[in-house]
Amino acid sequence: MSKKNLLMIMVVVLGIMLTACGSTSNKEEAVEPTQTTKEMTDTVLSKVEQPSLMELSPDMVSDLYHLDPALLEEYTIMMPMMNVKTNEIALLKVKDVKDTPAVETAVKQRATDIQKQFETYLPDQYENAKNYKLVTKGKYVIFVISEEADKIMQEFETFFVKK
Repeated sequence: MSKKNLLMIMVVVLGIMLTACGSTSNKEEAVEPTQTTKEMTDTVLSKVEQPSLMELSPDMVSDLYHLDPALLEEYTIMMPMMNVKTNEIALLKVKDVKDTPAVETAVKQRATDIQKQFETYLPDQYENAKNYKLVTKGKYVIFVISEEADKIMQEFETFFVKK
């Protein structure tokens, strides 16, 4: 009887040790932001200088992004005022996480469209468009074309970290 008890105790202790080891992590815990996509984008743009950008109108989302806006809970898309820059920032919050792959595909198509547009027009902007960033965090898809893309992404990351 004591061998069974000892074995049972060892199994329980081993189980506790394994679950404890599996749950420890050095990463900061990701959280969902409390700000709107517009507030987050405005905050980032106040910290990282960009050329003049304008907000994309809702009726142009499906045309330029090959995306049904009905999939999105909210979004903010900023694009150049003049067609001599490729800088673009899109922060898209999907209604349902299962739609994230469709949104990512649409964003990749947008990146390809921009690259094609500038391929023979402005070589420096074509290179900028080829180096776009696309990151998904929970319900959010973040797309950035910018010479300062890394700085912009660092700023966006701050919205997703537990404080």
